[in-house]
Amino acid sequence: MDTIRQNRKTEHINLALTSPFSLSSDFDELSFIHRSLPEIGVDDIQLQTNIGPLTLDYPFFINAMTGGSEKSAVINASLAEAARDTGIAMAVGSQHAAIRNEELAHTFNVVRKKNPNGLVFANIGADAPLDYALTAIDMLEADALQVHLNVPQELVMPEGERNFTNILAKLEKLSVKLQVPVIVKETGFGMSTETLRQLHNAGIQYVDLGGKGGTNFIHIENERRSKRDFAYLKDWGQSTVISLLEAQSVLGELTIIASGGIRNPLDAVKAFSLGAAAAGIAGPFLKTLHDQGIDELIMELEVWKEHLKMLLLLQGAKSLPDLQHCPLIAGGKVREWCEVREIDWQSLARRKL
Repeated sequence: MDTIRQNRKTEHINLALTSPFSLSSDFDELSFIHRSLPEIGVDDIQLQTNIGPLTLDYPFFINAMTGGSEKSAVINASLAEAARDTGIAMAVGSQHAAIRNEELAHTFNVVRKKNPNGLVFANIGADAPLDYALTAIDMLEADALQVHLNVPQELVMPEGERNFTNILAKLEKLSVKLQVPVIVKETGFGMSTETLRQLHNAGIQYVDLGGKGGTNFIHIENERRSKRDFAYLKDWGQSTVISLLEAQSVLGELTIIASGGIRNPLDAVKAFSLGAAAAGIAGPFLKTLHDQGIDELIMELEVWKEHLKMLLLLQGAKSLPDLQHCPLIAGGKVREWCEVREIDWQSLARRKL
């Protein structure tokens, strides 16, 4: 079983690197209104953000990717070095392999060894018991725990899980028992208002929407199937933009993180304008590391930090909360979704800074 799991982790990396990225994005259906007189300077802008008790110096982080195989150990080490040198937070992929087999723990705890003082998020599946959560956190001396939801991936995965009962009760228990923030994270299929209400009612405070548009785990798992018979599900789920719009009614109750298909700093700023406290990016950073190396990844992370300040300046926004007062125009299928779901997209256009 351990060998199968390690091989699967390596397959996931290879397929993620070769899977095509969507050329279109719901982020393109959102437009800011240009301000000719922003009346601020770059030095006025504060990028710091909070996820509960955690303070992130920059509002984006390297999101969960990998671990559990020797190849992923090398990747995690490089990502951790880049995170350390740029002051960016980092999450690891699912730690189940190392929890079941201690010999694989080094593929994850290399992150803490390389980045002893940075913010690091551990990661387990939502069906995991409390002792798994404690082990995952201890393995990384983690500052937070991501608990991932991945029902579509498991169903398409040839050896995946088929029973998803009592998940909410398990999430509620983790949230009460653990001393670090518990971030419930979707893995590329987005969330709805109904799901967010379920999580809030279960005592969850932190949610990563994990929308459609980035790494597609239905595609990845389908490529591992002999008949590739789930190809018709490749467009399943809600995009990150739609998920953020679905979250509008719970912004005061939940801390929202946006991830999934965030291609550039402008996408991230649009997510912040819709209420996200931070943005998680995985696939683009992995591809940069793989294709160009760690120095180029570090340079890319620094460019993101610089560009985010420039984009806030364009809107006259001194901080992320200010962005939620900047008018945002929704068009096309995003507006259509809002109309059908009775989400007040018009109020976004009438906001005043």
